[in-house]
Amino acid sequence: MNKIFTIDSPARSRTHWLWIGLPLAALAIAVAWIIAVNPLQGLSNGAPAVEKLTFERIVIDTSGLHLLVRAGGSEPMKIAQVQVDGAYWQFTQDPPGDIARASTAWINLPFPWVLGETHTVNLVTNSGVTFEHLIEVAVPTPTATAGQLKLQGLVGIIVGVLPVAIGLMFYPALRGVGQSGMNFLLALTIGLLAFLLVDTVEESFELVGTAAAVFQGPVMVVLAGLASFFVLMAIGRRRGTPTGLALAGYIALGIGLHNLGEGLAIGAAFAAGSASLGTFLVLGFALHNVTEGIGIAAPILKERPPLWTFAGLALLAGGPAVLGMWLGSLAYAPQWSALALAIGAGAILQVIVEVGAYLMRRNQKGVDAFFTPPVMGGLAAGIAFMYATAAFIKV
Repeated sequence: MNKIFTIDSPARSRTHWLWIGLPLAALAIAVAWIIAVNPLQGLSNGAPAVEKLTFERIVIDTSGLHLLVRAGGSEPMKIAQVQVDGAYWQFTQDPPGDIARASTAWINLPFPWVLGETHTVNLVTNSGVTFEHLIEVAVPTPTATAGQLKLQGLVGIIVGVLPVAIGLMFYPALRGVGQSGMNFLLALTIGLLAFLLVDTVEESFELVGTAAAVFQGPVMVVLAGLASFFVLMAIGRRRGTPTGLALAGYIALGIGLHNLGEGLAIGAAFAAGSASLGTFLVLGFALHNVTEGIGIAAPILKERPPLWTFAGLALLAGGPAVLGMWLGSLAYAPQWSALALAIGAGAILQVIVEVGAYLMRRNQKGVDAFFTPPVMGGLAAGIAFMYATAAFIKV
């Protein structure tokens, strides 16, 4: 009778952890040696370290100018002098000293800025490298007062919640549409979401172009968008393919994440002193978002949900615009705005896939369902409407 010899479980576990620990220990020793010895030092030709500086936020108040900067060079850097409109000014730095790679510091200037004027700030490092930032319109940065937050909240409601609610008000009139009408409305939803997807991706890449290189902007946008898409697909499919009210909820969520980015844009416009531009953006976004309510209503036209459901969908789709307004005017940073837009793009892509799958199931034609006149017409109408109304906000 043959005996089978096996390693007991404790021994196997110790061996397993040993083979994990050995390469990690070797890696730690190698990193420590590179830091301590610096073997590449002998290859240096005496050139100064590469210096990079990104302006992330500007605060203007009665005490002067306050600039939040982030270092992105290969070595710590030191701000030696500051120029404003060609003249040197005294400044303080918080925290003081060298700015380490990927770290931030506030540069505070007691500069007598002029309301509505343009000012140019130049930061000079101890190696003589200069970094310029243009303040196009000098206006006080909004503060988090109750009155200011209420006003911004009202604007966010007008931009996000109100137009979506108006679009949902078409629900009773749309309930009588037949099969062709339903196909048109579902395709209309896909068309407007497709436009939002392209617009959101474009805005996110534009924003990361102004962010510090340490954030690896384009890679961050792609990875965040894909992660958002797959996570929402997994959540949405955990109980089967979403239909009806569940599908309407996902449409509202995707639109809501996009409206968060729109709120950030309007808030940043106000904070930068573009009050008239901000007003124009409010009107344009309000018109731009009406169709979104129709798209949310499309999957529930054959159902009779209670009235509070429509209120919840309007808040889910439009409410993030209020949060975006507050963040955009009070704590705007390009990399985090781009991240929010990338997450929104992934959510919108997930909704496009689900609405497209729902359309194909309803018609039982597979991909051929997209090549029917109602569907083609709906796709074209959704994209055309969003493109036309975007002309009001692309200024």
